[in-house]
Amino acid sequence: MRQFLKEDSKLIIPLIGSIVLYLIFAYNLERSNFLNLLLLYSGLFYCAWRIIKATQFNFWVLAGIGVFFRLLFLPVIPNLSQDFYRFVWDGRVLIQGINPYLFTPEQLQEGTPTALSLTSLDTIAQWQELINGMGALNAHHYSNYPPINQLCFAIAALFAKGSILGSVIVLRVLMIAADIGILYFGKKLLEKLNLPVKNIFWYFLNPFIIIELTGNLHFEGVMLFFVVWAFYLLHKEKWFWAAALLGISVSVKLLPLLFLPLFFKYLISNKNAKNSILGLHFDKLSVTKMVLFYVSVLGSIALTFAPFLSSDFISNFAATIGLWFQNFEFNASVYYVIRWIGFQTVGWNIIGTVGKILPLIVITLIMTLAFFRRNTTTQQLITAILLGVSFYFLLSTTVHPWYIATPLVLSVFTRYKFPIVWSFMVIFSYSAYGADGFQENLGLVAMEYIVVIGFAITEIFFGNSLKKFNLG
Repeated sequence: MRQFLKEDSKLIIPLIGSIVLYLIFAYNLERSNFLNLLLLYSGLFYCAWRIIKATQFNFWVLAGIGVFFRLLFLPVIPNLSQDFYRFVWDGRVLIQGINPYLFTPEQLQEGTPTALSLTSLDTIAQWQELINGMGALNAHHYSNYPPINQLCFAIAALFAKGSILGSVIVLRVLMIAADIGILYFGKKLLEKLNLPVKNIFWYFLNPFIIIELTGNLHFEGVMLFFVVWAFYLLHKEKWFWAAALLGISVSVKLLPLLFLPLFFKYLISNKNAKNSILGLHFDKLSVTKMVLFYVSVLGSIALTFAPFLSSDFISNFAATIGLWFQNFEFNASVYYVIRWIGFQTVGWNIIGTVGKILPLIVITLIMTLAFFRRNTTTQQLITAILLGVSFYFLLSTTVHPWYIATPLVLSVFTRYKFPIVWSFMVIFSYSAYGADGFQENLGLVAMEYIVVIGFAITEIFFGNSLKKFNLG
C-alpha cells in the first residue's frame, strides 16, 4: 500500500501542481508582471517533466492529460497577446461579405467612402471594443492572415456573432483539435520512422505549446497539423495529397513556403536510376513526380487565395508582409548584433537595409541545404527543414515566442532537441512588456540566444547532449 501511494503521488502531485499553475496563469496573470510569469512558466515545465517521468511515457495517459490542460483555458480571454481581437474582427468583416485584405479597421472606423458603401460599422458587433483591443498599430494595417486562417476566423464569427468570448472559445476548440491531429499523425509518423513515440509529448505536453497556441490563440498549431499530416502521407508515398496539404498549410501561415525547395532531393531521388547529377540518381518518372508535386502545392495555394485575388490584394498583402522584415524588431539575435554595428558605424538603425539583405542570406542557405545536403529520407528531409527554419529565425528581425512551435514540432522527428530548450528560454522575451510600457531587456535576449545557440552547437557537433540530462 505504501509503495502504491508512493508511486501514485509521483503523478498526482505534479498533476495537481500543473492544474493550479495553469489556472493561475490563465485567470490571474498580467503580462506586465514578468517575475510571476517566469515563476509560473518554470513551475509548469518542471511539473510537465515530472508527469512524463511518472507515467513512463504512457501514451493515452499523457494524451488525456494534455487535452485536459488545454481545456482549462477554454472559457478565458488570452492575457499574453491581443492578436485575437484582429482575428475576431477579420472574421466578422468577412461574413459581412467584405474582403479583409482591402480595408484596414482604421479605414472602416474613419468612414472611407468605398468601405462605407459596403457596410456600416453597426453591422460589426462590438466593433469599438475590437479596434481598441487590437491596438492602433494593428488597426492601421491591412490583414496579413492567409485565407485558411481567415476561414477559421469566419467560423468563429458565424458561431459567435455577438460575443468576443464566444469567438475565442470557437477558435480555441479549433486549436485543440489541430493539436490532437498533430498528436495522432505525429505518433503514426514516429512509428513509421522507427522513432520513440514518446517524442511527440515534447510537443503535446509542453507548457509553451499549451500556453502560446491554446492559451494565446496563435495559429502555428493549425499550420503544423497540416504539415505533420503532409509528412506522414509523403512518407507513405501519397505525394499528391501531401502536396495539397502543404499548400493548405501555407494558406494558414506562409512559413512553409520557405522550406519547399528542401523537398527537391527527396522527390527526385531514385537509387535505381542511371542518370546522375550532384551525386543524385534520377529518372524521367522521378522528375515528373517532382514537377507535379510542386505544381500541386502551388495549385492548392492558388485555389485558397483565388476568392480574394485582386491587384489591391496583392499590393496590400505584400506591403503588410514586408513590414515584418523592414519595420518591426522583437526578440532578434543576429540582427541585434548587426543593428549595434550599424549604430557604431553609420549612427542610425539600418533595419531598412538589413531587412532586405537577411532574407537573401536565408534563401541562399535554404538552397544550399536543398542541393548540397543529403535529403533523401523522411528524417533527413525534416532535419534539413528544422535547420533551415532555425537559421531563418536566427536572422529574423522579429521572433515572437509562438514562432518556436515550428522548430519544436520538427525536432520531434529528428535527433535534435535544442528547440525544447528554446521553448523554455523564449519566455524571457516577455520581459519587454513591463508596467511602464514596452522596453526590451537586451541582456535577457542575449542570454536566451547564448543558451539556445550553445546547446544547438553542442548537439550538432558533439552529439545529442539531452541524453546526459535524461531528457531524450
